[in-house]
Order: sequence, then C-alpha cells, then structure tokens
Amino acid sequence: MSAREPKPVAIITARGGSKGLPRKNLLDLAGRPLICHTIAAALGCKSVHGVYVSTEDAEIAAVATTAGAVVIERPKALARDDSSSREVCLHALDWLETRGEGAESFVLLQPTSPLRTSDHIARCISDFELRSYGCAISVCEAEHHPARFLKIGGDGLLSPWSSRELLNVPRQSLPKVYRQNGAIYLIRTRDFRDRAEGFFLAPAMPFVMRPEDSIDIDTALDFELARTVMEARR
Repeated sequence: MSAREPKPVAIITARGGSKGLPRKNLLDLAGRPLICHTIAAALGCKSVHGVYVSTEDAEIAAVATTAGAVVIERPKALARDDSSSREVCLHALDWLETRGEGAESFVLLQPTSPLRTSDHIARCISDFELRSYGCAISVCEAEHHPARFLKIGGDGLLSPWSSRELLNVPRQSLPKVYRQNGAIYLIRTRDFRDRAEGFFLAPAMPFVMRPEDSIDIDTALDFELARTVMEARR
C-alpha cells in the first residue's frame, strides 16, 4: 500500500452465537453494546472509507445500523463455531465487489477488542504505508514467556514446552515475545485472496499495543476487566 492507494475498508465480524460469553457482542459495556465501541473507533478513523459489519444476527444488525455501520448479511453456514474469519472476510469482500464497492485493502476489526481506538487504527494504517509489508497485525508483549511453558504428556507427566535449559534462564535474558491481541489485522485484498492462508503474510508488520489496550473479551472475567479499565479512564 502506498500513500496514493485508496483507503482500506473496515470489516467487523460479529456473529450472534457465543459459548464462552452468551450474546457478548450486545452486552452493555460502559453504557453501550460491546460492538458499538469498535464501530465508533472505525467510524472515527479518517484512514478508512467504509465500515461494514458482517453478521447473521438480526439484533446485532439493528444495533450496528443504528450505530452507523453498513450491515452485510452473513449466511448462517458462516456463523457456526467452526467458521473461520478468513471465510467470513472473503464473503464480505465478495459482497462489496458485487455492489461495485470493492476495496484494494481491508482492516479486520473484531468487536471483542473494545479498547482499540480510532488512533490505533490510523497509526497502524499509516505505518503500513511506509513499506511494502505483506500485512500488519496488532500485538502486545506476552504476559508469560513461552520458555516457561510446560506440557503434560500422554504419561500424565510435565515436560518443558521448549527446552529444559530455558526454564531457569532469567526473564531479562530472554528475547521479548509478542502475542496477537486480536485488535487489528490489515492486508491487501488481492494478497488475502491469492497468497495468504490467513491474515499473516510475510513480511509482516507488527503494530505494538499496550497490554491494557489489548484486552480481548472471551470470558466474563475479560469483560469485567475491560469494564474496570474503562471506568478507571473515565
């Protein structure tokens, strides 16, 4: 992507089903449904030129429309527990193309990252334009280093995930490692269709976010943590 290329569209994926936290995309967080925080962040970012919500759920669709997003009706076959974000985004991109609104690039924004802001999105897009990256993925420093990880084998016993030698190395001596925080994925549409199996395509640009901005809501505990952070910032 160069500075002369069209701005990316924002695709927000939000299905109605959720086993870990039922109806989480509509839960009230700081006075508005969870999904509305992501819609507001996308609409407030001048670096995107369209905000679309893919959903199969009528209530989510109504909330998204009221919040200012354009709704893409997702087939129920793409709203199962095993449906991939790649499949959902390909459907959304096809939907846009059939309406003459095809985008040269897009940014995937998951509604479970309510602390990601318009500024985060804008800075990620701006940084992506500086070089010929294959993709950009938001990350934060991992809370726990994988060198400390253990696994339980078929015999029921513990063994190191990586190596026994690294278990006792001081953390300060280990290289920093980062985890995907689920907030931002940015990639060119053609690359996504033809070259990438998912959202990672080398050379991949890291967009590093603070851990406190990287809460990814999957459980009730995650939700309460996000609520606490938002209330503290108020």
